[in-house]
Amino acid sequence: MDNLLIVDDNEDVLTQLKWGLASESFNLHFAKNVDEALAQFRKVQPGVVTLDLGLPPHTDSSVEGFRCLVEMLKAGTSAKIIVITGNDERENALNAIKTGAYDFFRKPIDLDELRVIVRRAFHLHAIEREGRERGGANAAPLEDCGIVGSCRAMRNILALIDKVAASDVPILISGESGTGKELVARAIHAKSLRRKGPMVSINCGAIPENLLESEFFGHEKGAFTGAVSTVQGKVEYADNGTLFLDEIGELPVNLQVKILRFLQEMVIQRVGGRKDITVNVRIIAATNVDIPRAIEAGQFREDLYYRISVVNIHLPPLRERGEDVRMIADHFLRRISSEVGKELTGFTPEALAFLESYTWPGNIRELENKVRRAVVLANSSRVSAEDLGFGTGNGQDDSFLLTDKTLKEARAMIEKKMVLAALTKFEGNIVKASEALGISRPTMYDLLKKHEIEN
Repeated sequence: MDNLLIVDDNEDVLTQLKWGLASESFNLHFAKNVDEALAQFRKVQPGVVTLDLGLPPHTDSSVEGFRCLVEMLKAGTSAKIIVITGNDERENALNAIKTGAYDFFRKPIDLDELRVIVRRAFHLHAIEREGRERGGANAAPLEDCGIVGSCRAMRNILALIDKVAASDVPILISGESGTGKELVARAIHAKSLRRKGPMVSINCGAIPENLLESEFFGHEKGAFTGAVSTVQGKVEYADNGTLFLDEIGELPVNLQVKILRFLQEMVIQRVGGRKDITVNVRIIAATNVDIPRAIEAGQFREDLYYRISVVNIHLPPLRERGEDVRMIADHFLRRISSEVGKELTGFTPEALAFLESYTWPGNIRELENKVRRAVVLANSSRVSAEDLGFGTGNGQDDSFLLTDKTLKEARAMIEKKMVLAALTKFEGNIVKASEALGISRPTMYDLLKKHEIEN
C-alpha cells in the first residue's frame, strides 16, 4: 500500500486530513516540522507528500517549507509533492512549482478537491514507477501526453500502452468521437523507441478523396494540373517515426488497396512517379467506425483490417469512466484557468452534480469545451452549473432532477433536452448542432435514434 506523508504544524489541519483521508487506499504519516518531515520521508519513502510551506519557525512564512521541499527533491525519489499555501501566497506556490513541486493547493482545504489531486498524484507515481521497472525511464510520463484517469478500464489501457509502446506492432485505437484516441497514439509514440523521430498525422475523413493519395504518398512535378513542383507525402515525412492514420474507417475503398501494399512492403511511389521509395514507419490507426460491420457491408477490406489491428485498444466513453469525469474536469480547469490568467479553485457542489450525472455524448472533447466556456464566464472563484451551461441559468427547467427518477433516467433526459435545444437553435441543421454539442454526425444520428427524435 502506498504512503502519504502530511507535513503541517497545525493540529486542526492534521486532524481534518486524518479524518478526511482515512478511507483512502494509502497509509497516512504525519510530521509537524522540517526535521520530522525529512526523517519520515527517508523512513517511509512516500509516493505523495502534502507540504505546508508555512512551517515553524515563522521568521519568514515560507523559508522552512521551501527548505523541506528542496531537501525532499534532492533525495532523487519520484515522490509527488503537493505544497499547501494560504490564499495570499500565490507567488510562493508558483515558485514551489518552478522548484519542482508537483502541484499546489490553497487553504482553507476542501477535502473533496484535495482527494482528487492526491489520487491523481498517486496514479502518476504508480505509472512512472511501473515504467522505470520496465526500463522506460527515458520515456515521457503519460500525464505529459494529456492522459488523465484512474478508472479500471483506463488503468488497463495505460498498462497496455506501456507494454506495446516499445514494439513496432501496428495498433488500432477505437472509440467514440472525443474519447482521446489521438492522445493515446501520441502517448504510445512518446514512450516508444521512435520518440526522437516525427509523429505525422493524416485525418482520412477530412481530406477530399481526390487529394488523399497525394497527401499520403506525395507527387512528382507535372503529375496533374497544378503540380508545379515535386512534393513529399506524409508517409515520407514520417520516416523513422510514427504515422498516425486518424479515422481510418473513412478511407475510400480504392485507396485501401494502395495503403495495404504500402503496409506490406513499406515501399511507396509518389503520384506520377515510378521510383520505389523505401520508408520505415510505425503505424497507429484510429477509428470511431465499427470496422467489422463495415467489412460486412463491403466498405472496408478485411485484409487491411487485420494488417492494422495487431493490437486493439478500445477507449471507453466518458459516461462509463465514473470518477474520472471529475478528475479530468479538474485537470482542464487548472490548465485553462492558467492559460487565461484566472484564479479558479474548483467547482460548486451543484456543478459537480451535473458533471457526474450528465452522459457526455461528445465525451472528453465536450467536457473540455464546457470547462473552457466556464472559465471564461465564471465570476467567482468556483465554477457554477450555469457557467458550464447547465442549470436554470440557461433557461432550462431542471426541476426533474429533484424527482424520484433514477440517475440513468435523469441523464437520458438531460441528453435529450440538449439535443433538442441544439436542433432548435440551428433550425434542424445536423452539422451545426453536432458541432455545438462537440460530437460527430454519426453520434448525433445515434442520439436521434436513441431518443426517437424526428428531424
